[in-house]
Amino acid sequence: MDNLTHRVRRGRYRRRWIATVLLVGVPAIVVPSLVFAQEDTPAATADGSADNQLTSVRSGKVIDGNGSSTADGTRIQQRKLVKSAQPQAAGSGPYRWKNAQVVGGGYVTGLVFNPREKGLLYARTDMGGAYRWDVAAEQWIPLTDWLGEKDWNLLGIDSVATDPVDPERLYLAAGTYTNEWAGNGALLRSTNRGRTFKRTPLPFKLGANEDGRGAGERLAINPKDNGTLLLGTRKNGLWRSTDRGVTWRQVASFPVKDGASSGVGISFVTYDPKNSKTIYVGVADKSASLYRSTDGGSTWQAVPGQPTGQMPQHGVLSGNGSLYLTYTDVVGPNGVTAGSVWKYTPASGAWKNVSPSQGGYGFSGLAVDPRKPSTVMVTTLDRWWPDDEIYRSTDGGAHWKALADKSKRNASGAPYVGTDTGHWMTALAIDPFNSGHVLYGTGSGIWRSKDANASDSGGTSHWTVGARGLEETAVLDAIAPPGGATVISSMGDLGGFRYGSSGSLAKVPAGRLKNPMMVTSTDIDFAQSKPSVMVRVGRGAEQDGAYSTDGGSSWKGFKSEPVGSADSGQVALSADGSAIVWTEEGQAPYRSTDKGASWSKVSGLGTGAVVIADRSSARTFYSLSGGTLYASTDGGATFTARAGNLPTGRLTTVPGIAGDLWIAGSDKGLLHSTDGGRNFATLKSVQSSSALGFGKAKPGTGYQALYLIGTVKDATGVFRSTDKGVTWLRVNDKAHQWGAIGAVGVITGDPDTYARVYIGTNGRGLQYGDPS
Repeated sequence: MDNLTHRVRRGRYRRRWIATVLLVGVPAIVVPSLVFAQEDTPAATADGSADNQLTSVRSGKVIDGNGSSTADGTRIQQRKLVKSAQPQAAGSGPYRWKNAQVVGGGYVTGLVFNPREKGLLYARTDMGGAYRWDVAAEQWIPLTDWLGEKDWNLLGIDSVATDPVDPERLYLAAGTYTNEWAGNGALLRSTNRGRTFKRTPLPFKLGANEDGRGAGERLAINPKDNGTLLLGTRKNGLWRSTDRGVTWRQVASFPVKDGASSGVGISFVTYDPKNSKTIYVGVADKSASLYRSTDGGSTWQAVPGQPTGQMPQHGVLSGNGSLYLTYTDVVGPNGVTAGSVWKYTPASGAWKNVSPSQGGYGFSGLAVDPRKPSTVMVTTLDRWWPDDEIYRSTDGGAHWKALADKSKRNASGAPYVGTDTGHWMTALAIDPFNSGHVLYGTGSGIWRSKDANASDSGGTSHWTVGARGLEETAVLDAIAPPGGATVISSMGDLGGFRYGSSGSLAKVPAGRLKNPMMVTSTDIDFAQSKPSVMVRVGRGAEQDGAYSTDGGSSWKGFKSEPVGSADSGQVALSADGSAIVWTEEGQAPYRSTDKGASWSKVSGLGTGAVVIADRSSARTFYSLSGGTLYASTDGGATFTARAGNLPTGRLTTVPGIAGDLWIAGSDKGLLHSTDGGRNFATLKSVQSSSALGFGKAKPGTGYQALYLIGTVKDATGVFRSTDKGVTWLRVNDKAHQWGAIGAVGVITGDPDTYARVYIGTNGRGLQYGDPS
């Protein structure tokens, strides 16, 4: 995704951002030869459900279209007979999960076609998993939602490889960070196009959300021996598997065994499709950046005559044997100020600079038409003005045409992206079965054309947003006000979106929250007794805070801020909307009673104290800070301690009941107070809790339904309780876990629709679930 560094953020009900929490679940380092194979849950289908099941009248077996298109003509498979479920009471059945639509939203770092099977295409993202293209539905199917809390680091996909011999086989090099607190990477291998995976832990880390993530592909399959794979790493050189990814050993003969001078290591691995003994490996180094082996990887030499002073992003061999490379002066995707495009002819050893232009930018995206080996496309990187460009050549780079001004763009699929070419254009792919079908990734999704070759004859190409089904956003908060908008999100990089009705969840909003349009919105709140009154805070706009009096349809920025040099943080709004308490990042809380025109420092709380409002009593606020519960009864002006020796956690208050508080206390479980925080009782039913939200009460009961991210009876997931936490029903499943949702901590039920729940994720957008 754009610009976000940690990718795991704090969630609903005003609390601190989370980074070091990510230490949970770090796997142990394993030796290269150790095999660890684990069958995991099927990926979701295109509509977000876990399985589509039909029963064959003739055979009596279930016909399972899992992971495939739901459109007419979909290929289906017979599976084992399944017993029909008995009718269930409303809200008691398994949940059906979907994304609140944004479409795209994050950085698509790779696009890979299978060269053998028409229409088989994969996308990788920097921290939101991998996807497969559904040709019939023209949308993406998520493949890695089954990764849970302990495997959060595997949602960043560093490289993708689809088998050129057996199209059923798919490999994902997974690992988001190389930091000390991040776990090692893993090789995820599938024999059914990503419907299920087996896993091989790797003895090193991968960095799918680090600098250089737009390069690649680092993972490659030998086209003549598809049991052999090569993987280029960031810090640990080149590795080889000869058993389809089950075990790995370092290629000892490869000259670079560390991060090279850039610290980013290997940028791509390319086999010669006609002679698999010849392999090219690009390294992010300005001195020696291209190595070649002509004996299947036994020995390696730096390619003579190669350009220096820049580093390769991509390297692609054309059908006539030419090797094309794109270069930048830094690894990117940010900070690039120079670059070039080169063509290498192995037969003669000649190098030629075929750059289509030059300036204060580089080149990254690279594709060669498999049907027409002299047709090459490249993209610029970090050409911030006028915009990044796509170039196309039909004569091997001798002449180029710029496509931006010769194209028409339709952004109706995701209006917020606008009709510019985009930014961070590092992924570029030409369909091996259709020369006009081209896709490229951006920092906000994908653009797609079915006639990209129109410019070859002087025509105009047409481009549409091609990211439907791909949802890669980091949700930092979400509110579901009663009787108004269904849900409003706060997001990293995009600010947030408003969904005005239940039906609008399946539609892309017309635009982001604006006036001000924040780059990142860190928190949002509404007045419980006047839910049309709202506040939100963040950064990256003219004002860092704003209020709304019409349910989020329109906003006005605060006229002033508590501390001029600060921004972001958490915000609370009193139940009647009369008082705002804002804790800017790194500051003490401040209070405003005039919609942000002026601020006064709160008394009784220290730096970083997160404040929340009582959802019934307009004059009451609370803060859980340093294990002490503080309360204010004068509208947030002063706070005094009420209880101590409490766990650090997320404090929430129940709508409609004054003084009813809950603490999601991590490994201390779930705590409840009914006297304004003077006393707390720990629920025996919950082993650990990360976040708690509330929704419409079950019919016949008088208390809000509780929605928990936590652990109950040794199962970690999302749970619902309709009896104040005495018993819990798990509402997510193994196919729908979305990584570090506990660390994100964004969960809320719907106040108007019983059993609906919204969950914020760190890279898979805003999920919502209803009983199926």
